[in-house]
Amino acid sequence: MTTIGKIGKRLLGAVTLLASLTSLASAQAIEKPDLILGVGGKSLLYYLPLTLTERLGYFKEEGLNVTITDFGGGAKALQSLIGGSADVVTGAYEHTIRMQAKGQEIAAVLELGRFPGIVLGVRKDRAAGVKSFRDLKGMKIGVTAPGSSTNFFVNALIAREGLKADDVAIIGVGAGMSAVAAMKKGDIDAMSNLDPVMTKLEQDGDIAVLADTRTEEGNMKLFGGNNPAAVVYLKRDFIAKYPVTTQHIVNAFYKSLKWLAKATPEDVARTVPEEYYLGDKALYLASVKASAPMYSRTGVIPPEGMKNALDMLLQFDPELKDARIDLPRTFDGRFVAKAAAEK
Repeated sequence: MTTIGKIGKRLLGAVTLLASLTSLASAQAIEKPDLILGVGGKSLLYYLPLTLTERLGYFKEEGLNVTITDFGGGAKALQSLIGGSADVVTGAYEHTIRMQAKGQEIAAVLELGRFPGIVLGVRKDRAAGVKSFRDLKGMKIGVTAPGSSTNFFVNALIAREGLKADDVAIIGVGAGMSAVAAMKKGDIDAMSNLDPVMTKLEQDGDIAVLADTRTEEGNMKLFGGNNPAAVVYLKRDFIAKYPVTTQHIVNAFYKSLKWLAKATPEDVARTVPEEYYLGDKALYLASVKASAPMYSRTGVIPPEGMKNALDMLLQFDPELKDARIDLPRTFDGRFVAKAAAEK
């Protein structure tokens, strides 16, 4: 072969390689790097992985520019996704089931919490008269927001005792100091909420705990095992249109779960904003320790967890009685599997 022929062959090889690399880069480009993320109660430990992902820089590390909109409760965050003002939500897994029954296809792509972490407490001066969930009849019960997971939790528990949702008065009290104040002022008789709110009320002697899902023992008692809580969910058409973006979202959150699995309460406290402490760092550290078991270890929602969540909803949600729910469609595990394989 002539020298010119050899040079031509090398040039051809270089052009072919460049074309392949360009094609690969194009295939991996993030289709939608600017995202709006909705959440209902960002400072709650229920959503701790979100704050960690943000504060540890994992969104930016994955090439994402995420603007977080914090609502008063998970139901409002869900509405933002359905209405189109949010691209992705960190919210309760149960929403994927309930929306499928309404003909709205949304899917979780990563489990953040394997236990709900919700605590139901009764105001101390009312506690002596509450021996079972049935004794909550007629009470004013505070939740983060009507239609949120804290509301579902109350509905499920009282349904076990033969009560209906309207046998109690559900009052939205938010997720921070507003919730604490509602209990301390006597505006409500009981509260279904999350940490650090519930640990503060417990430490201050304001409540008696009636149900606790922060631990494996508590979940076994109430649900018989895993009951997926906070997840990252999106519309299915978003996932189909922006698969690379979805992968990078999952990658970012997966890094946080791995970080959290090794972190101490002190590590967490150093990472989150100080306003999360509710004015008491020792309280926050105690709350992180109490809630540590609830976070997902793998990001994967197990089939038994999906079933437990559906069984809980069936106890009180009439819209699900005759609905045909395809549980595997509520969780798309492809992205977390890839994130785990590449970690």
